Amino acid sequence: QEPAATAEEEPTETVTSQKREARLRKFRELHFKRNEARKLNHQEVVEEDKRLKLPSNWEAKKARLEWELAEDDKKKECAARGEDYNRVKLLDITADDAERWERKKKKKNPDTGFAGYAEAQFRQYQRLTKQIRPDMENYEKQKEESGEDFHPTSNSLIYGTHVPTKDGIDRMVEDVEKQIEKRSKYSRRRAYNDDADIDYINERNAKFNKKAERFYGKYTAEIKQNLERGTAV
Repeated sequence: QEPAATAEEEPTETVTSQKREARLRKFRELHFKRNEARKLNHQEVVEEDKRLKLPSNWEAKKARLEWELAEDDKKKECAARGEDYNRVKLLDITADDAERWERKKKKKNPDTGFAGYAEAQFRQYQRLTKQIRPDMENYEKQKEESGEDFHPTSNSLIYGTHVPTKDGIDRMVEDVEKQIEKRSKYSRRRAYNDDADIDYINERNAKFNKKAERFYGKYTAEIKQNLERGTAV
């Protein structure tokens, strides 16, 4: 009977050993997963800290830079093939995109008309600054000629010695002439007369009365005078 009991004990110990090994294997897997999760969590914390330290508009700048790099690559490819980049680009633009960009352009700088002299002056300033095209060659030349006085201080004597170029003067004269021509096409602002008779109930009616007076005033002048004197029959 003893050998039979020993034979029964061996399978029991084998099953117990297998269960223990399975538990250990599962424990090691859980331990490995915990370490992996800890590592990934640490990496995510580091990345989040980097993102928080970046400027608020970093994503937009990054997207803009990537777009510019892609545009440069396309320009180089078109130049290598001998094609005009602007023509190739227009082939990829749909009618809906063109219409949307046109609406966006109009909304970006809408012409609100004359609202005040300060606003008109600011719009003129914006228009002039957008037309400025820096001449880097002339800039470097002036920088070499002026030396340290190129960035003047309170002790510099370079103030008032700059002479504008002939091209610059011609551009200024041309712009001033365009302003004079454009200003001459403006309609003169009609002054409001406080002493004039009020014969209207609203602005629309006032405009209608002015048109009626312009066309029929000479025929109704006598009738209007009689009504004002109270002598009309």
